Amino acid sequence: MTYPFARAPYAVDPAKSRGRYEPEPKSATRSPFQRDRDRIVHATAFRRLTHKTQVFIYHEGDHYRTRLTHSLEVAQIARSMARSLALDEDLTEAVALAHDLGHSPFGHAGERALDRAMQGAGGFDHNAQSLRVVTELERKYAGFDGLNLTWETLEGLVKHNGPLEGPDSEDEEVPAPVLNYNAKHDLELGTYAYLESQLASLADDIAYNNHDVDDGFRFGCFAFEELGEIPLVGVILGELRWRYPELETPRLLNELNRRLITRMINDARNETAKRLEDLAPEDADAIRFAGRPIAAFSDEMTAELDTLRDFLTERVYRHDRVMGIMRRAEQVVADLFQRYKDDAGALPPNWSDQAPDRGSPAYARHICDFIAGMTDRYALAEHARLFDVTPDLR
Repeated sequence: MTYPFARAPYAVDPAKSRGRYEPEPKSATRSPFQRDRDRIVHATAFRRLTHKTQVFIYHEGDHYRTRLTHSLEVAQIARSMARSLALDEDLTEAVALAHDLGHSPFGHAGERALDRAMQGAGGFDHNAQSLRVVTELERKYAGFDGLNLTWETLEGLVKHNGPLEGPDSEDEEVPAPVLNYNAKHDLELGTYAYLESQLASLADDIAYNNHDVDDGFRFGCFAFEELGEIPLVGVILGELRWRYPELETPRLLNELNRRLITRMINDARNETAKRLEDLAPEDADAIRFAGRPIAAFSDEMTAELDTLRDFLTERVYRHDRVMGIMRRAEQVVADLFQRYKDDAGALPPNWSDQAPDRGSPAYARHICDFIAGMTDRYALAEHARLFDVTPDLR
């Protein structure tokens, strides 16, 4: 097919995609990255995100973000920025929509519990689990396991936060599932990802920093006046109160969020455009070998975001009530892992029938895959089925 819209020379060209691990005929109506996006949206793991915690457990209220609504917000922001920079919007959107597919129930609390349980068996990392989901665990197509996404989408999914190997990496150990897949399908872990994927990472930062302010206030983690302690937020609040002195708090909060998002997007776009001008890339691969991220916030905005993150960490993520809920959630995950580890028969039949030999690292990974795919409510239901007492996550 032809692609009628203009792209910058540094944008990824879908007509030059490296293709899929399992070769497939091209679509007559969709680009390779459009097909990737559509497969992600239709994935079972994507639907399950609607009942997976972002920060607050689903039964605390209908209006808090879930992993699904977070992913949709990330995709909207990422696509908007990609369009403004003449990038491939579909690749950007695909990476944004897929970036949290591997998240466990109960957010980072579940991730911590699974990582502890998997010590000695490869550990657990939600980014690596996202790769497992799209390359192995989704089993719905006749010709292959996973979604058989393009090389570019897989590369972006694995490296949207930067290289995993080499001098530009953060020197953390590469997760075992990534190494295992990379051994058969080289994703070139030592380079940066394409600019489309880098933008998806920035969009993730923009989305969660803003919606966690919104959700944290609604949860009662802090008083509205305390937001003024954050310099960036205080400036915007001053502008809003001058222009709308009688505005009620819910509208004031929404206006604050939308202005914060706009300022972060504009800053990221301007800084990225500046770095593009300095680099003058002639093609998309020049981005991957630039030796530093090209999509970025300015130094000033980075400092502002650090202050905002410190506020959210102290007032929201470490709030006594939130911490109490998450400690109990971690125990739920730990209990489930130990029970399945001790008794393969405790697994549902379709999982126990396919279980590797007990005691092997492969068996531990099998249990891990099962638990990581659970929604919050299914994990609680499983715990109630297997144990006499289940913690009340309130």
